[in-house]
Amino acid sequence: VESGNTWLSLLSKMTARLKKCRKLRGHVSHGHGRVGKHRKHPGGRGNAGGLLHHRINFDKYHPGYFGKVGMRHFHLTRNKYHKPAVNLDKLWSLVSEQTRQYYKDKTDGPVPVIDVVRAGYYKVLGKGLLPKQPVIVKAKFFSRKAEEKIKEVGGACVLVA
Repeated sequence: VESGNTWLSLLSKMTARLKKCRKLRGHVSHGHGRVGKHRKHPGGRGNAGGLLHHRINFDKYHPGYFGKVGMRHFHLTRNKYHKPAVNLDKLWSLVSEQTRQYYKDKTDGPVPVIDVVRAGYYKVLGKGLLPKQPVIVKAKFFSRKAEEKIKEVGGACVLVA
């Protein structure tokens, strides 16, 4: 039998002669006791009694299950929080390698412009290193570290609305 199987799936494959039911034939209460009896749902169905008779279990194993937290936000639209980000180490992948080589040799000439908004990103984050080559980066948002690193290599950060 495969290792991923559960006990229940094994039961369905077991033959009838191996099941517990066969062993218990002739034993009146069928393993559920005479005094307590096997009744339908003695503790209630599902999560019933979480604040009453099952409270200890809920408090012990599921703290914070009941109650609310935070403020309600009616008609939440996610598009106003849409802010895809790109890290500095991926910044040069937004333009072709030819562009980078073309501007690499020009010391006092034009500088390449990388428009991250055109590439579908809004914010530039500061992870990674930039090659020692000045570049103008256009974005809606810059993290503090990203701005420092871009200016460190002689570049500029341009905010776009």
